[in-house]
Amino acid sequence: MKVAIIDYGMGNLFSVEQALKRLEVDVVVTNDQATLEGADAYILPGVGAFPDAMKRLEETGLIEFIQNTKKPLLGICLGMQLMFEDSEEVISTKGLGIFKGSIKRFNGVSRIPHMGWNELEFTHIPTWLKDKELPADQHVYFVHSFYATAMDEQQLVAFANYEGVEVPGIVAQHNFTGMQFHPEKSGQLGVFLLREWLRETEAHVC
Repeated sequence: MKVAIIDYGMGNLFSVEQALKRLEVDVVVTNDQATLEGADAYILPGVGAFPDAMKRLEETGLIEFIQNTKKPLLGICLGMQLMFEDSEEVISTKGLGIFKGSIKRFNGVSRIPHMGWNELEFTHIPTWLKDKELPADQHVYFVHSFYATAMDEQQLVAFANYEGVEVPGIVAQHNFTGMQFHPEKSGQLGVFLLREWLRETEAHVC
């Protein structure tokens, strides 16, 4: 199985690439659509501002490619946020529209960004975690100032409580999955979630 990390110039590509290599995944980093077509699954990472990221996706011609793919795609951090309808970060910007909801800045909390380890609470178990025993420690690593709001509860898999704010941590819709935290930096649980998502993907490919 080959996994392509979508390179649009705004992702923490190295850490994600190294995490996949440690899991013995055949991985390529590219924005070339012909190369992307040859992959079995995609990861959309992201670090930076929402409008800049959408502009880069448009410049690389990847917006429709991402929206129309039927292959498994995992968005990480900003990559997850880009899959929502819009964001208020910097200026109001339209997103990819894969998930219902808007990206808004934290309000009424003591510290922004939401940074550090926080515990995931699962609302339901997705197919790729069915009959799997999750690690006892449910903490993962977050670094973000904006989060998904007004989303479809059926698309919410897990959330973290940050000073009373329910922060969507994992979302899923059809072939699309998003993780607001950084699985590649989230210790045992992060590796477990990334590995199980990859295993489910490989099972469908085979």
